[in-house]
Amino acid sequence: MASIFSKIVAGEIPAHKVAENDEFLAFLDISPMAIGHTLVIPKQEIPYIFDVDDALLGRMMVFAKRVAKAVEASIPCTRIGVGVVGLEVPHCHIHLIPLQNSVGEMNFGGPKLSPSNEGLAAVAQKIRSNFK
Repeated sequence: MASIFSKIVAGEIPAHKVAENDEFLAFLDISPMAIGHTLVIPKQEIPYIFDVDDALLGRMMVFAKRVAKAVEASIPCTRIGVGVVGLEVPHCHIHLIPLQNSVGEMNFGGPKLSPSNEGLAAVAQKIRSNFK
């Protein structure tokens, strides 16, 4: 059965996309830890990040770096935190999270924000405009 992320790639489920190429897709997390929290995935469904082919993983990180730069240019923050957990969805993904002051802001088990669809759309547009 296809993961929710594969359904996003296939266009079966909507997402607030911020960047895309032939191999990867970046979109906003709908339950973010911070405004601008973005997920980067390979379009190919691979359940575990350490099962990703080395060359593909390298290209994924380079893509994630470009996305992180766009997020950083769009959302006031001190740094972009990078996280990989691998338990929530059986499709490998990288979390890019704007941080202000501490690593504690990357509490995956903590409370999440509930932005409106309109708010997510505005943030996605801003990040897209800064993606190079």
